[in-house]
Amino acid sequence: MTDTITAVSTANGVGSIAIVRLSGSKALHIATQITKKENFKPRYATLSDIYNAEDELIDESIVIYFKGPHSFTAEDVVEIQCHGGYIVAQSILKATVDAGARLANAGEFSKRAFFNGRIDLSEAEAISQLIEARSEDAAKILAAQMKGSLKEFIEEVRDEMIHILAYSEVTIDYAEEDLPEDIVLQMKEKLEKLHKLLTKTLVASESRQGLMQGFRVAIIGKPNVGKSSLLNALLNYNRAIVSAIAGTTRDTIEEQIKIGTHLIRIVDTAGIREADDEIERIGIKRSIEAVNESDIVVALFDASRPFDDEDRQILELLEVNAKNKEKILIKNKIDLDLKFKEPSITFDLELDTKDDVSALIQKLENIMNKSNASAEVMLISQRQISAVVSAIKNIEEAYEPLDDQELEIFSFHLGEAIKAMASITRPFENDEMLDKMFGSFCLGK
Repeated sequence: MTDTITAVSTANGVGSIAIVRLSGSKALHIATQITKKENFKPRYATLSDIYNAEDELIDESIVIYFKGPHSFTAEDVVEIQCHGGYIVAQSILKATVDAGARLANAGEFSKRAFFNGRIDLSEAEAISQLIEARSEDAAKILAAQMKGSLKEFIEEVRDEMIHILAYSEVTIDYAEEDLPEDIVLQMKEKLEKLHKLLTKTLVASESRQGLMQGFRVAIIGKPNVGKSSLLNALLNYNRAIVSAIAGTTRDTIEEQIKIGTHLIRIVDTAGIREADDEIERIGIKRSIEAVNESDIVVALFDASRPFDDEDRQILELLEVNAKNKEKILIKNKIDLDLKFKEPSITFDLELDTKDDVSALIQKLENIMNKSNASAEVMLISQRQISAVVSAIKNIEEAYEPLDDQELEIFSFHLGEAIKAMASITRPFENDEMLDKMFGSFCLGK
């Protein structure tokens, strides 16, 4: 990491300000070269003209110098705040390259911050996900993790595991000494507390993934039940075609809307029924996939038509494919003559989706708010979840050898659990994993 790297740190497009960032040992030298200024006072904003290699004026910008290690990467960093727009930022970027920097790879600034001890992996992942946060509550969780809340939790768990491992090693090495008779019992009690804590954290994190990634809401029902009308009402414009012809919607339609503090993906699905048309069958298959991938399922039933086999098929789909998901059952078209009679169905709402869907919006918001930010630690990526799953598995596999006082095997499994937990913040070695993780970051970060 001896090169000085450069990148545009703001998104492409026209805006008031764009930022070009430099990091590395030559960052200050390059800044003096393209501004024709002799020095910059650390952490002070300096108004400077920016010139290219041909001494042509590019822009008048604000230049801020952060002297390492007091910077994001712990290296010398220079940020150039120029006028927004593609051309100006790219021209300054080219000037920095001509002056001796090289273009940064995706996530390379964060990767340098990690290797220089400025952040750990949990903080790096929080930074990456904060940029794409889909709700205010998610942003609060990620901001706390940027400050090290998950890191502190992992360190506490790891320290407790090491404490238990030390008990085991002492018992192995000094088996003939006068050790406490209940030392194995103490180890088991501590291990069970850790298992309970990690399991609770895992379950809570998995149930709140929609908070991080954005909730997905699938609207399902038989043909002509009012799904597209509901989507249009939620969006407040006519996104989906609405007609009296069954099977009008033949594919899933996805749109993004904001409900409360949450940005969600809402999916209008093809009407589910036995279809002869090949295209419609493909659409129905995708509807079922949408249910499988959703966090919340909104099931519509037509109050103006008698309960039939197609309605029964929807109930079966809810039972099989949405068993552990949040579900909202709606009796729709209540403004028409009521012919739907099925006492086994308990409806959450009765609506005329062409008129007012505010009750459904409130219901959705209440469900999503149940997953809001709290004092509990949350795992924010599949990598972190997999690590905790591995730790829990090794703890469970350690119980039997502990009961049998086969402490060498017990220590092995506990050591594997410690490694799994440590991988969340700072793994021992895995360059390939680090390259893939930081490679998923955006340029300039």
